[in-house]
Amino acid sequence: MSWDELTGSLDFDVLRRLYAARVLRPRDVVRAVYRRIAERGDDHVWIHLVPEPEALARAEQVEATIDPSEPLYGLPCGIKDNIDVPGLPSTNAFPPSRRVAESTGPAVQRLLDAGAIVIGKTNMDQFGVGLVGVRSPYGVARNAFDPAFVPGGSSAGSGVAVGAGLVSFALGNDAAGSGRVPAAFNNVVGVKPTPGLVSNTAVVGGGTAKTLETISVFALTVENGMDVLRLIAGYDPEDLFSKSEARYCDLSRMPPPRRFRFAVPRAQDLLFFGDHAASVLFESSIARLEALGGTAVEVPYSIFMETQRLLYEAPFLAERTASVAPIIQGHESALHPATRQILESAGEWTAVETYRAIHRLAELTRDARRLLADTDVFVVPSTPTIYRVAEIEEEPIVLNARLGTYTNFVNLMGMCGIATPAGFRPDGMPQGITVLAPPFQEARAAAIASAHHRVLDICLGATSAFVPRASDE
Repeated sequence: MSWDELTGSLDFDVLRRLYAARVLRPRDVVRAVYRRIAERGDDHVWIHLVPEPEALARAEQVEATIDPSEPLYGLPCGIKDNIDVPGLPSTNAFPPSRRVAESTGPAVQRLLDAGAIVIGKTNMDQFGVGLVGVRSPYGVARNAFDPAFVPGGSSAGSGVAVGAGLVSFALGNDAAGSGRVPAAFNNVVGVKPTPGLVSNTAVVGGGTAKTLETISVFALTVENGMDVLRLIAGYDPEDLFSKSEARYCDLSRMPPPRRFRFAVPRAQDLLFFGDHAASVLFESSIARLEALGGTAVEVPYSIFMETQRLLYEAPFLAERTASVAPIIQGHESALHPATRQILESAGEWTAVETYRAIHRLAELTRDARRLLADTDVFVVPSTPTIYRVAEIEEEPIVLNARLGTYTNFVNLMGMCGIATPAGFRPDGMPQGITVLAPPFQEARAAAIASAHHRVLDICLGATSAFVPRASDE
């Protein structure tokens, strides 16, 4: 049993086996991680990288004080920069707000208690406003496959860190798709929980879209991601928007159903904005799910399209402005131009229009529930396409909005989802699908998403390791 410093997989099961066999120690993995980071050079993945001696000291502490049976023993991880880790700075990609965290919430504390080793704080779209990963004063995190393409946002650095094989998992957060788009663009899994299942008290200020967003998990496999989710989920009385259902949500691993019905948008409703290769990959994913025992049920997408537009084209945007206004006051010049434009547009809405939007969202959510009632999950492309950094710089608002076509409605409707790889375009860039489910049905979505991932003959992220099949376990 051997493991290479530069190419050895950081998959949970691989490291657990090597630790158990005493082939590796956590300090060995940490040294390897820093060697990999050095090999990649200045890739703008990290806003703050923990100095290697400090990370090694943490690894030695884990070896000395944490039981190897703990679920995250010795696993290196990245944390999005808007999530507090004691002793590390948080900036929200807005340098004037930089401060060193003295404490954190239960989601992060449980990771530390279970033996995880934080390598650093990852780059992000400023204040989490964006799905592209280019709206940061700390540079553009380099896509794990091609730096000409966007890494996906806002949790850009977290998605790249996992995809490039620098960490075993990473935390992001997701209001509009930030836990799913970077997963698609870096060929990894994104676990986006039901809002309220995971406490947001570790997020700076509780987040900028407090009523909608959730901490999310990037991992190499669905199983890895769900291992983390099981640990960090739970009701938190200190979180204003934590949901009591989090006490009882069953996240146990379940086998994929032999027969299931999955909704998909009607063919005539699907939008890929001219990306034929992405369209073909989605069709292949549908066929793959059917071969696994699924029955595809086409549903009209108009309900979801109207809902996704509510997030940035309606008063719901004002929540972000209300959250960040006290932080940016006096430092407006430090705002990214696209971030400023989006936040300023939120002041146009009246209280009457806000309530109309709330009522309309309730109607749309009711109608969606009825539409999906006789299906187990709803499968959509994670994104309609992928764009180059240069394209986003020319059209920052329009193209970013397109990337939210299949993501923006999900948190508004309180759904959960598992984003999983779907294959590669002819140019070598990855695309993904997202398996959505009703609130607190993460285990159901995970079972189907995992089955889909495991039948793909595909690499894990941009690494040389491949997706383990059920027969490999």
